[in-house]
Amino acid sequence: MSEIYDASQIQVLEGLEAVRRRPGMYIGSTSVQGLHHLVWEIVDNAVDEALAGYCTRIDVVLHRDGSCSVTDNGRGFPIDLHPKLQRPGVEVALTVLHAGGKFGEGTYKVSGGLHGVGASVVNALSEWLEVTVRKDGTVYRQRFSRGHVVSDLEQMGKTKEHGSIVRFLPDTQIFEDVRLDQETVASRLRETAFLNGGLMINLTDERTGEERHFQFEGGIGSFVRYLNRNREVLHPKPFYCSAEKDRVQIEAALQYNDSYKDTVLSFANSVRTHEGGSHETGFKSALTRLLNDYGRRSGILKENEDNLSGEDVREGIAAVISVKLEEPQFEGQTKTKLGNSEVRGLVDQVVGDALGSFLEENPSVGRRILDKCLQAQRARDAARKARELTRRKSALEISSLPGKLTDCTSKDPAESELFIVEGDSAGGSAKQGRDRRFQAILPIRGKILNVEKARLDKALSNEEIRSLITALGTGVGDEVDIAKARYHKVVLMADADVDGSHIRTLLLTFFFRYMPQLIERGYVYIAQPPLYLVKKGRTEKYLYNDDELERYLGEIGRDKVEVQRYKGLGEMNADQLWETTMNPESRTMLAVNVDDAIEADQIFTILMGDKVEPRREFIQENATLVRNLDI
Repeated sequence: MSEIYDASQIQVLEGLEAVRRRPGMYIGSTSVQGLHHLVWEIVDNAVDEALAGYCTRIDVVLHRDGSCSVTDNGRGFPIDLHPKLQRPGVEVALTVLHAGGKFGEGTYKVSGGLHGVGASVVNALSEWLEVTVRKDGTVYRQRFSRGHVVSDLEQMGKTKEHGSIVRFLPDTQIFEDVRLDQETVASRLRETAFLNGGLMINLTDERTGEERHFQFEGGIGSFVRYLNRNREVLHPKPFYCSAEKDRVQIEAALQYNDSYKDTVLSFANSVRTHEGGSHETGFKSALTRLLNDYGRRSGILKENEDNLSGEDVREGIAAVISVKLEEPQFEGQTKTKLGNSEVRGLVDQVVGDALGSFLEENPSVGRRILDKCLQAQRARDAARKARELTRRKSALEISSLPGKLTDCTSKDPAESELFIVEGDSAGGSAKQGRDRRFQAILPIRGKILNVEKARLDKALSNEEIRSLITALGTGVGDEVDIAKARYHKVVLMADADVDGSHIRTLLLTFFFRYMPQLIERGYVYIAQPPLYLVKKGRTEKYLYNDDELERYLGEIGRDKVEVQRYKGLGEMNADQLWETTMNPESRTMLAVNVDDAIEADQIFTILMGDKVEPRREFIQENATLVRNLDI
């Protein structure tokens, strides 16, 4: 390392090299989330054309070669020379950071991409990108590789169509996995179609031959119905309001259901704001104020009763808030939070006025909503008392209970692992086989409570759930503090049978509903114990599924072969469990992550909720994907 630090030590990254050096700064990560962000950037550009009133159709194709193309029938990239750079406008947009048509006034009234880096970042992180522009009766084409021009813009022929086609192949030098997932893409496109009523969006997957079409005239009202499609609703017609105030277009829709969870989705210029922001805060403020006011005026909420909290009024709600504004201030390039402070008051006023009128015009609906809110308030008080009881039980007290937590000696959460094990037998093997320095064991007896069908107060009365919460140390529900997590690996280790799968699903439901931060941080894993032990002579081999077994038997022959199928973890001795499932040097574990929170919410509702028909349909549709079916 040089002791001299002068101007010669300062590197200047030219062109798009900065994007390739630090892709996470522009797309969040180089994981599957970052990979799909490339698609979102190009789709968002096409949606901006729709918002401007020039595009009515978007076609997305997942090609067999791994590339993706996005076609729109908008105005098409500009192809004339840029006055300063003297290069075609389309080339400038795709090769120069912070170059776009969305900075000044006039080109786009509202837009999802105001940083001017979207298309150029996709170009920089693609092995190749090809753009086709159909404009003024002529077809133009230009090709790039890793952000560099491969061929100049050239005329390819005549056309009566208009718009742009961007096709790109994600770069294997950048991304860990370059396979685009159809369901992830479809979910985002469906979302976009809901937010832009009437816009037609088509998805074709050449790899499977499937085609999907999204077009919703009902807009976000249809979106709310979609979110509630597997739940019992309290009122058949969603509340919907729309207004323009101070040049901000505001839409909101909501509908209550009989569940105990809330789903509030917010969008700014058709871009999902996962972390909310001023528009979402304004909506929640209006909802809480209006329901308290209505409850007092109608006499449903008595004078001696406390006001309803935001948590109370959002129980069982499915809501969508969408704003479109000229100068959105997003926090970060991935646009997860809206920062415009003035939007909060505008949304609060618009939603408040409209919701007040809705409740006055629909008193029976107002009564049902208030009754549910009051039930939620009583349950919240009970949950608070149960939480206080849980806090008083220290991890030390729990570990002294028979069959409960056997902690590790390390106090460093970053290296500590908690194995949640089904049953005392498997728990005994795990305790004997573990590395006690960094591996803790928490056996659970039987199946924990299905929290999809119970409020938090009831969940906290379940002994196994209380033990789990105290062992983890984070708190639960709205009080979760991820910084207090005692383990940065929480491993679900259950048998490879139907009961084991059910227990894993119950635990995942609990984490998703009450400790989603554990999943978001990547702390939750599923152990992969072997299904078979094959012995031939002195050779032993562990195999993890039926396909591996068939391949291996084909290789070694089937004569004088002993095949042992493990129905439960308790059938393994401590050494076997360590070597196959717990040893960091030889084990395989699946990391649990949520690429699409909306879809995950729907799946947990289907699998663990009250309605039977959606569950039957889900099982029928996914039956061919089942592995290791235990019958």
